[in-house]
Amino acid sequence: MANVKDVDANELIKIAAAKLKELNIEKPSYMGYVKTSAGKERMPADEDFWYVRCASVLRQVYLKGPIGVSRLRTKYGTRKRHAVRRHHYYRGSGSIIRDSLITLEKIGYVQKAKKGRIITAKGKSFLDKISNEIIKTGA
Repeated sequence: MANVKDVDANELIKIAAAKLKELNIEKPSYMGYVKTSAGKERMPADEDFWYVRCASVLRQVYLKGPIGVSRLRTKYGTRKRHAVRRHHYYRGSGSIIRDSLITLEKIGYVQKAKKGRIITAKGKSFLDKISNEIIKTGA
């Protein structure tokens, strides 16, 4: 029985995003207009960015236990490049992460804990099944 730690993260997130898209989870109306961090210059070019971010957040909740928006903002942050000044680190967008956690709560994959969010049995099963599929296909 494989779990999330046994497979490539990129492959897992790509397949999980496709399955989340099949579930027709609600995409926020602002997703076509916002940047993902103050360190970015433009919005994401990928049409399926919302599903990829939800899958990635679900994987992080699985791996890092009770985790909140603040720690996830640090995880999804980036360095902003300047031409003359030094580069500085900027945290990721909290509203995108918060809305993805709320969406994952609605479908039952994540639940609130005393501090942060934890993965439910349904969410763990969802990711473990995808991990087993990846192991079986040998990707």
